[in-house]
Amino acid sequence: MLDFNKIKTIPIKQRKNKVKLKDLVKTENSKIIFDSIELNELCDITTNAVVRNKQVIFMMGAHVIKVGMSLLIIDLMKKGIINHIAVNGAGPIHDFELALIGETSEYVEKTIEDGTFGMIEETGKILNEAIKEGANNNHGMGYAIGKKINDLSLPNKEYSILYNAYKLGIPVTVHVAIGTDIIHQHPSCDGAAIGKTSYHDFKIFAESVSKLEEGVILNIGCAVVLPEVFLKALTIARNLGYKVRKITAANFDMSNQYRPRENVVSRPTSLGGKGFIIIGRHEQTIPTLHRLLINGLENDKFKE
Repeated sequence: MLDFNKIKTIPIKQRKNKVKLKDLVKTENSKIIFDSIELNELCDITTNAVVRNKQVIFMMGAHVIKVGMSLLIIDLMKKGIINHIAVNGAGPIHDFELALIGETSEYVEKTIEDGTFGMIEETGKILNEAIKEGANNNHGMGYAIGKKINDLSLPNKEYSILYNAYKLGIPVTVHVAIGTDIIHQHPSCDGAAIGKTSYHDFKIFAESVSKLEEGVILNIGCAVVLPEVFLKALTIARNLGYKVRKITAANFDMSNQYRPRENVVSRPTSLGGKGFIIIGRHEQTIPTLHRLLINGLENDKFKE
């Protein structure tokens, strides 16, 4: 068996990055740039759910962060639109690096050639430390990383989804597949701690899903892990007797793929509700989603 303790890491300052803080879309710059009857209807349903205090869950792939949408997601949390965020294991990595150095997303095509891909000392050390602390304190991974960003008072923490969720008391759950994330490559990785904290997050997520009756769940840019996690959480909720029948579910991505289509949009809505498939680039669909939701909350027709 390979000795992971011999793995060499490099300082984050040596890495060139694709994404910088200047690339993030500011809330005041979001606008309706994606023409879609379906997205308009979905936003009307979501706004109505928010006004009636129904559950609104965002599931997100890491690409949402990498294309500069973090501030828009944070704004939706601050305005009480999002009740829960679920991410895969890559999400906290890019979120953390933005908070730490204001940059993220390496040039994998180069770093994979010399074995330095993902081997950033600070990212692996601090995130694995946060996960171990979370395991020791019976916290979920999302809470543990948000707390770590807060405790270290990282210089760009206001750009972090996990930090803002931690401060707002909104759950961010991290759903990990072992071996898929760069921090698993590091000598400091503790598989037991990852399993414990991610499983804790799965239980938190299942509880949120149990409250989805007449609520909304959106899957944005995750093709495999989160659709599978959602289907299992939903069956747990129904198995335990919770009424979760009328659900509005939507998938946002650049192509119509099997698992999001079936496990998010089609199967969960078979007993009621409605499913939507929104095909387009995140750079267009998410600013449009943000602006339509904000405008909707200001619209008299949704006020009680």
